Amino acid sequence: VKIFAPNIEQKDVVNHLKGSPTEEKRNVLVESARLARGNIQDLAELKASGFDAVIFPGGFGVAKNLCSWAVDGKNCTVNEHVSATLQAFHSAKKPIGLCCISPVLAAKVFPGCEVTVGQDKNVDGRFPDAETASAIAELGCKHICKNVNESHVDKANKIVTTCAFMCKAPLHEIFDGIGTMVQEVLKLA
Repeated sequence: VKIFAPNIEQKDVVNHLKGSPTEEKRNVLVESARLARGNIQDLAELKASGFDAVIFPGGFGVAKNLCSWAVDGKNCTVNEHVSATLQAFHSAKKPIGLCCISPVLAAKVFPGCEVTVGQDKNVDGRFPDAETASAIAELGCKHICKNVNESHVDKANKIVTTCAFMCKAPLHEIFDGIGTMVQEVLKLA
């Protein structure tokens, strides 16, 4: 297992205690190294030939830094190294795992693929970002409604997705969904 991140400046830095942006500037690779305790490489160095699969975690950083979804929605652009990584694994017929908001990366890079970001309606207030499913459909992809503890496997494209924090759910349910995504990726590897 290796961890990679793009060597780019973050779109913005958020003070999570206050919930607001700061004037500070940070680098995505440097911040990722802090979380990974230094054991990380530049995404530009990732070669699909050296791995059995790739998994992209989610989080708002994906929507701000790996692509411009947070600002541009379905009209977003995907970071060139992220797009190249996804295309390399897809071309090599190796599985791709995506959770939380990161399935939008596949929706932009692989028109016609199947992904899930949870439900397409805000059921009981648990899916506040349900409109993301509609945007995915507008991109020519098929959104599959799934519960937070489930994942979806697009067998034709070897893409496995789960909604994770796109659902307001107890952590153990989010954990279970991510676990099913990882298990399905490993089955395809």
